[in-house]
Amino acid sequence: MRILDFFKKYQPALLTLLISGFCYAQEGKTTIKQDPRFEQLLAEKRKVNSSLNVSDRFKIQIFTGENEPAKKTLTEFRKAFKNTDATIVFNTPIYKVWVGNFKTRIEAEKKLSELKKKYPNAFIVKPNK
Repeated sequence: MRILDFFKKYQPALLTLLISGFCYAQEGKTTIKQDPRFEQLLAEKRKVNSSLNVSDRFKIQIFTGENEPAKKTLTEFRKAFKNTDATIVFNTPIYKVWVGNFKTRIEAEKKLSELKKKYPNAFIVKPNK
């Protein structure tokens, strides 16, 4: 009698253990088909990235201050100089407007002399990575 009571009491647990022995975890095999041109493109990208060195470039800082005036200065600059790239850089707690991406200091100085007319406080910077 005790054996039957024990079996009735623990029947769900015993049944679960018995069934779990026959169950298997997820066994899926994934195959990825990749275009061979992707590897060529990736190799080209690696070549280009290794040849670029951001810290070798010069930029011109035309504004330092708060966020809203920096945005306004950036917008005005982009309207006046459409062929020169510009961006806002945030270094706590100030915003800076940097323009250009010059390979040599001479190129940056030529552009600086042009920008000094409108932005008298502009100067050349060489950003770190």
